[in-house]
Amino acid sequence: MTRDSRDTSTVGRRLRGGIVGGGRGAFIGAVHRIAAELDGQALIVAGAMSSDPLTAELSAQDWFLDRSYGSYQQMALGEASRPDGIDFVIVATPNHLHVPVAKAFIEAGIHVICEKPLALTLAEGEVLASLVNSSRLVFALTHTYTGYPMVREARDRVAGGEVGGIRKVLVEYQQDWLMMPLENNGNKQAEWRTDPARAGIGGSLGDIGTHAANLLEFVSGLQIDSLCADLSTWVAGRRLDDDANVLVRLSNGAKGVLVCSQIACGEANNLNLRIYGTEGGLEWRQEEPNTLLFKPAGAPARILRAGGGYLSDASRSVTRIPSGHPEGYLEAFATLYRGFIADIRRSAAGESLVRDYPTIEDGVRGLRFIEKAVASSSLGTKWMTMRDGSGSICDRENH
Repeated sequence: MTRDSRDTSTVGRRLRGGIVGGGRGAFIGAVHRIAAELDGQALIVAGAMSSDPLTAELSAQDWFLDRSYGSYQQMALGEASRPDGIDFVIVATPNHLHVPVAKAFIEAGIHVICEKPLALTLAEGEVLASLVNSSRLVFALTHTYTGYPMVREARDRVAGGEVGGIRKVLVEYQQDWLMMPLENNGNKQAEWRTDPARAGIGGSLGDIGTHAANLLEFVSGLQIDSLCADLSTWVAGRRLDDDANVLVRLSNGAKGVLVCSQIACGEANNLNLRIYGTEGGLEWRQEEPNTLLFKPAGAPARILRAGGGYLSDASRSVTRIPSGHPEGYLEAFATLYRGFIADIRRSAAGESLVRDYPTIEDGVRGLRFIEKAVASSSLGTKWMTMRDGSGSICDRENH
């Protein structure tokens, strides 16, 4: 039996999900499971949760999964041949496995939701994008912060013209968890994130800088047109950047600054976005995610709270609890799954997809951002264009 020869209707049932990676010792696997199952639309039933067979089996037992596999290849083939096989797979592996795992399940006819960055290299990501775009499958990328209700509110207000023409953007993502060489002390998460063979050419830039870039573009509705980056590696012996400072120009001519760091002492997960336009400004902080500051020109700043009846449909439609009750990271993650699962149902019904979640195209843009920033820094902080894949250097006089 193949995927194309069996009933793939999703009517009247929860979707069945699977996961590759995310087993014991991994933070993100449990987050994916909670988010996927939060709205009652899906259940995780199968997994290949580690490259170590024992860890994979024990992790599956921890989750009470129906089926455990020794490899993602076995899982893709096995699930595609079952009448009750999974509808989608979660790719929660280190970066170097994103493309081979996603490719195996796409070729098996199974929808994919994948961790970021999309791939090790831009070229690899573009090949995967071609495969996804030639299929009829749904592909989502987990830029989680786009799922917050007040981020959706900010985006709606920008799109509605309430800040006017955007002139300046500031986005920062600061952490301190890699201040010390944890990769040398047995920390599994630090070990692979600082290894170019598994993480790619960007360290903090790929891990959290791509989140900052995606959030900036998501809310502003603009794209980063060019950039000038200064990357640093402060911890002795580390092979990838742990701090980055990037000047950006947006597609409408606006200017901005993107900062990301994993050696910023005292910072836990400090993601902030500020947007300034001709008619007003907006400010959102991930550590206080239920609040959005709106600063109209010539008037007092307004404090907007998640769940308020005065908010847009875009915000209220992804708010699960009454105003005054905090929503957070897990709910934002679940919002991406809500849109992803809804599109899988639309796909099964032959309907058009809505794609109100980060897509394969966002993944490719993230990889281009990494590549251009690394190139810019290595060339002595030269301006680089994001408008094509040629790697050309912008004329400094034009900026």
